[in-house]
Amino acid sequence: MTDDLVLLIAAALPLMGSPGPATLSLAGMGAAHGVRRSARYAAGINLGTVAVVLLIATGVTAMILGLPAMRMTIAVLAGFYMLYLAWHIATAPPLAASDPGSHTPSFVGGFALAIANPKAYAAIGAIYVGSTIEAGNAASATIAKILVLVLVAITVNTVWLAVGAAIASTLRDPAKARIVNLVFAVLLLASVAWAFLR
Repeated sequence: MTDDLVLLIAAALPLMGSPGPATLSLAGMGAAHGVRRSARYAAGINLGTVAVVLLIATGVTAMILGLPAMRMTIAVLAGFYMLYLAWHIATAPPLAASDPGSHTPSFVGGFALAIANPKAYAAIGAIYVGSTIEAGNAASATIAKILVLVLVAITVNTVWLAVGAAIASTLRDPAKARIVNLVFAVLLLASVAWAFLR
């Protein structure tokens, strides 16, 4: 079972850690607002990702996406939310200029992005379905897969948030900070477009 878990982690890290809407938004929020002010947003992303893992593991995702009207509705709502988020990242003031009372990323916003993230369903679904864990029974294998995927997701998300914040700490200049925010916003939109066009 240990070898199977190592293989699962090895497959999950590059797929879940690659740039996508959640990871890029975390880096963007870290760059725009810092780790402390983005912590609630990161918690929302993490809990939303846990929800995605559970939706995939229980088969709910397959059932919902099997309905064409639901698939289109979810895609449109997710697209609009990603546009809103990209705008928020692009227009965020530099950290040095941030007003402590200004709008900061919310837990609900992070949770909504994680639930609406098409890359999460594709990556987590592929890893979940494609991995085999030899265990005493099916329930143990399922629980092991869920725990590994949740731990990998939280680790990856934390690293992306920290990377964004680390970049921001060297960019106190408003012009440079604006460029970084715009780059993260464009990358977020590109990752969404890539996920929808595949």
